[in-house]
Amino acid sequence: MTVLACSYRNSSSRMVIMRCVGPNEFFLERVVFPFELLSFECPPTSEVKVWTHGLGGPELLETLQAEELGIDIPAASPQVDLLQSASPWEFSWSDAV
Repeated sequence: MTVLACSYRNSSSRMVIMRCVGPNEFFLERVVFPFELLSFECPPTSEVKVWTHGLGGPELLETLQAEELGIDIPAASPQVDLLQSASPWEFSWSDAV
């Protein structure tokens, strides 16, 4: 299953509940505190709903598509690729310079 790296920032002064529902029974629910940034992964076709609690009970604040929350992850540098592919016994410190 392909996943999309996403982030959601709670810009309100109240705690919210973020629920992400996707295909193949994917479900993610997290409490997000005021001004907190939540990073998560989900299927690209997921739907994200943000809820809060009001006087009358739960209130839906917003509904978003996962693509709207997607973030770009920078490509790794060649040195990082070298470090990730080598076992500790194959790596020479002269290769890192």
